[in-house]
Amino acid sequence: MPPHPHRPPELAWQVFRGSDVIRRGLLTRHQLRGASWVRLRQDVYADARLDRDHALACRGALLRLPPGTLLAGPSAAYLHGVEHAAGFRDDVHVLLPATVRADAQPGVRVHQAPSSPQRLGLLVPAAVAACSPSAGLSPNSPVSPGPGPGPGPNIPASPGLNPNSPASPGPGPNSPASPRLGPNSPASPGPGPGPNSPAGAIPGPDRLTIGSANITPGRDGHGSGLWRTMPTGEGTATGPKALAGSAVGGPVAVGGGSGMSAGAGRLLRTAPAACAWETAVWSDPVQAVGIIDALLRMGLVGRTDLADVADRSAGRPGGRRARWVFGLADPGAQSPPESHLRVRLVLAGLPRPVAQHPVRGPSGLVLHPDLAWPQFRVAVEYDGQWHADPDQLARDRYRLNQLVAAGWLVLHVTGRRLHREFPALVREIRAALVARGWRP
Repeated sequence: MPPHPHRPPELAWQVFRGSDVIRRGLLTRHQLRGASWVRLRQDVYADARLDRDHALACRGALLRLPPGTLLAGPSAAYLHGVEHAAGFRDDVHVLLPATVRADAQPGVRVHQAPSSPQRLGLLVPAAVAACSPSAGLSPNSPVSPGPGPGPGPNIPASPGLNPNSPASPGPGPNSPASPRLGPNSPASPGPGPGPNSPAGAIPGPDRLTIGSANITPGRDGHGSGLWRTMPTGEGTATGPKALAGSAVGGPVAVGGGSGMSAGAGRLLRTAPAACAWETAVWSDPVQAVGIIDALLRMGLVGRTDLADVADRSAGRPGGRRARWVFGLADPGAQSPPESHLRVRLVLAGLPRPVAQHPVRGPSGLVLHPDLAWPQFRVAVEYDGQWHADPDQLARDRYRLNQLVAAGWLVLHVTGRRLHREFPALVREIRAALVARGWRP
């Protein structure tokens, strides 16, 4: 039998700096090269049992970045639940204050936050995840709990968010150096705006206001610095109910300086509206629309949120591009390929189709073709791999018959044609629209 893998319990389900665990005597260099661990990047390793997804890539990247770094753009969208926003091998997008610099890393795209406090409302982390008051990590603990089976609620204190708080220790010996983010730092809002202003404020050393959530440092019974979330107007409640009504929303963790990463569900990321703006500016327009469609469909942002973000950032580089991409988004899209097909057809010069337009068939059944031009009664259905299932194929044929009986011309698109035969596909759809009365 092969030898039992050496995996100290402190490192189970963890992402960590190799040099840190060697220094602490948890592993030797030889053990670090064993099958129990996977190397994510230089000096960053993870438990090999962890899923190879973008969250793991984010956890690894953050260990070599200054405390307080925010995951942003497509990376933030992934953490908000848009699984197709990024994969394990895709670049990790992060946001740093304008005055903070970080060493270049392969696979990490570093963006600088605007220095204007009035615009920081775009670039805030989601509300900090509630922490149990009875959590028991010492500030000097060598590890932080991971996301494996039965994760505990404890998280290490975060350096950098509020350096004046007695509950927030400074960076650990292996943390990258970075300027302290105090109330007068260009990267933090000044004392002018109130807690309900879009930019938020830092009214004092014991409270940080982000959107409508007041994030305050506290101490548990064992002296570890913990951040608790108190939505404005909710008193001092902590725990899951404390997040109710927060305009920022979404759990994150604050950790750093211990040589261990926070769990994937507790990573600092920009708020959904901010990450939509970042994605629109930083990503290919077709991919960006697919991500923003998902954010809209999931209810994480609304049209008003996108309009507000576009207005607040109109003067920033990429402001016009973001507004244009937002205009292409549609919450009706049911899958990324449908979003990509819709946008590519528009960019090819065809009139904009309607996603999931209701069509009543002769039987009274209301159908919703993937894309439709109602004025011309032309519809396009995207057939993914699952449409080859016999039962699904039978349902698709019934839908097709109902649409045809209602006077609609229906074209079908497969993934192969979308990616390999798109020019021919555009010609076919154009011809169908012209035959039904469209004049280019």
